[in-house]
Amino acid sequence: MNYQEKPRFPKNFMWGASSAAWQVEGAVNEDGRTPAIIDLNSQTKKPYADNSVAADHYHHYLEDVSLMAECGLSSYRFSIAWSRIIPDESRRVNPKGIEFYNHLINALIANHITPIVTLYHYDMPCWVDEKKGGWSDRRVIDEFEYYCQVCFENFGDRVKYWLTLNEQNMQIVYGDWLGVSKGCSDWFKEKWKINHIMNLCHAKAVIACHRMVPGGKIGPVPGYVPIYPETCNPADQIAAMNAEELTQKVWNDLYVFREYNGFIRRYWKEYGIDPDIRPQDMELIQQAEIDFIALNCYRSNVAKAADKDSEIKELQLNKSGKKGEFVYPVYPGIYALAPNPYVQTNDWDWEIDPVAMRYMLRYINDHYHLPMMITENGYGAHEEIAEDGGVHDQQRIHFLRDQIFQVGLAIEDGCEVIAYNPWSFTDLLSTGNGMAKRYGLVFVNTTDAEVRDLKRIKKDSFDWYSKFIKSNGKAW
Repeated sequence: MNYQEKPRFPKNFMWGASSAAWQVEGAVNEDGRTPAIIDLNSQTKKPYADNSVAADHYHHYLEDVSLMAECGLSSYRFSIAWSRIIPDESRRVNPKGIEFYNHLINALIANHITPIVTLYHYDMPCWVDEKKGGWSDRRVIDEFEYYCQVCFENFGDRVKYWLTLNEQNMQIVYGDWLGVSKGCSDWFKEKWKINHIMNLCHAKAVIACHRMVPGGKIGPVPGYVPIYPETCNPADQIAAMNAEELTQKVWNDLYVFREYNGFIRRYWKEYGIDPDIRPQDMELIQQAEIDFIALNCYRSNVAKAADKDSEIKELQLNKSGKKGEFVYPVYPGIYALAPNPYVQTNDWDWEIDPVAMRYMLRYINDHYHLPMMITENGYGAHEEIAEDGGVHDQQRIHFLRDQIFQVGLAIEDGCEVIAYNPWSFTDLLSTGNGMAKRYGLVFVNTTDAEVRDLKRIKKDSFDWYSKFIKSNGKAW
């Protein structure tokens, strides 16, 4: 529907930004923090920098929070580094880790910024992986529950919005790229056992939050990529639905309805997959009633039918930032992804599709009828300081304006959206592209080749976003 007036945002709408501990903090060996599996994974991404320094938020957090306040943020979504809280298998709580996050949370609240905290953002401690079997071993469930309880006990008096596992679906879909498949001999089948263990960890976190945090609200953080059929051929529509199921809907149905849907159960049977669902597992999951859904959305995809006799082709992400290197996957008899001629792409072949935001919010609202918040959405680009000392990111301004406009339209459509937290506030380490792929409203002066002075420089998008959010979305 088209509306005569521009979108309006609720009075208490939270305007913020996002980050993740391993991508922004640095200080990986300081104050008792021990290695995490994502540290090792980041070291395999040469020539890009690893996460040992990143944006050095650990030492610059007061400066960063001051900039957030100047910008006018009313929320900040960040994650806690598990190994900074629980450094080893003794389960001894690291006081320096607690101290750092207490300082960060207190600084946010003092500046009227609501903390939204992710419990897990890819950074399982190496000791859990090595001595407890990692995600493939059920012992991780008790370790994760204990870690969550420590977080709720220490921060739950001030943090009321919690997120469980960041992009669990993407950790399964892109398990090789994120290092989750380590040690698996048959990822195609074994990933569903790992996914089930993750679901049990999610359930433990939800239950503990509701028990331990007065007024606490908690939800999942799926990565969401709306998928359109390539044509009006009915076979393409079914292929798009298959892609939707196997990349996101299976997870969202589990979170909300607290049971595995019929599609995935039939899929497991067809391919001889045993997800190892044991007695009492589903009873535990049934107790984990979420309060909202957080959503990470950057782009859209297109799907088409894939003949059962076609050759399988695995997805290959563009890792260089040179257009044209993305390889679309083909899964015979299920679906294939394809380029979309109706949208532009960035240097990493990601679709620039603001309407996908409205589509996603409408879809999630129609299916699940829960409040929603945007916890990631942003424009990655190659950037450097201009001769005048500024960083002129007009494309990011266009991107954010168009995306937010679609969020507003979804609200006008009747969706309950409570927050918009784009990725990211400062530049930080991209998951696969180091410091080369910058997302921030604030430039951090460092590169993959050298650690510079880490100076913070407000980009043009910082000023635009500041003006826009201080008007509560009226300064279009």
